[in-house]
Amino acid sequence: MKKCKEYKLKYFPWRWGDRRDGWRLRNVDPIFSIMPYFMRKRLDSQVYFDVLLPIDEIEDFIKKHKEDIPGLSMMHIIIAAIVRVFSQRPRLNRFIMRNKLYARNYINISLMIKRSMTDEGEETVIKLFFRPTDTLQDVVRKVQEALEENKSEGESNTIDKLSKFLSGLPPFLMRFISSTMICMDRFGILPRSLEEISPWHASFFLSNIGSIGTESVFHHLYEVGTCSMFMAMGRKSTQTITRRSGEVHTFKTMQLKFTFDERVADGFYFASSIRSALKLGQQLEKLLSPPEQVVVDDGVGRKRIDQS
Repeated sequence: MKKCKEYKLKYFPWRWGDRRDGWRLRNVDPIFSIMPYFMRKRLDSQVYFDVLLPIDEIEDFIKKHKEDIPGLSMMHIIIAAIVRVFSQRPRLNRFIMRNKLYARNYINISLMIKRSMTDEGEETVIKLFFRPTDTLQDVVRKVQEALEENKSEGESNTIDKLSKFLSGLPPFLMRFISSTMICMDRFGILPRSLEEISPWHASFFLSNIGSIGTESVFHHLYEVGTCSMFMAMGRKSTQTITRRSGEVHTFKTMQLKFTFDERVADGFYFASSIRSALKLGQQLEKLLSPPEQVVVDDGVGRKRIDQS
């Protein structure tokens, strides 16, 4: 579990009730304390939100920095914006387990990729770990390294190997193992090695279906694991509007569709967070340097280690 150890945020001392992957939240609005008891599943609590992102300025930024940041793409900028928003809006990095609310103590993104653009092309998921202070350059480097390791057809990463092993088991044994793993996760004792490779244990799940020329879709959240947010990137498209003056304006857009677990934060917080991400799309230079400060989830309700 080298990556989780390396990227684990150490703002608060461990206390009874915490999990290995998160701090128990006690200083929250009472409504959020009782919601998980009445809305027990993520499928009961899904909220959908879509955004039409103007990308002309983003494409200009990519062209401007194509030499000093080799390989820079739209996906890198969106991931960097997500990481930056998580560093300023920490309630997004919460999750529900056994009717209790937790603040995740690391930032990571599960990214679904297709190794080749054919019907038979293999799909896999890679997990990317980030620090709250990571810049756009850090994001590009980490994503490129992970993609290089996993893009080759026929090669298997740890997730692929585990999936292949489990798929070869008899059904009764598979049911026993999956039930045991889910039960262990509910009580916070899932082995670190499994937590690291599980695509369902993530701050954010991202699918870039626009890379195969498809429009964005709303995706469900998973009941297994701890992921409370899913986003699908759509293909680039062109929009045309006519102004009151009669002038016709054409611009490029990309549709982003989000699915949230409404039990972790209120709708206003989610909407404000998305607006913050959209502002970053117009102030991309900010992603080239670390944030001035990292905001920590105040719902933990105890004194920080670095402030003691």
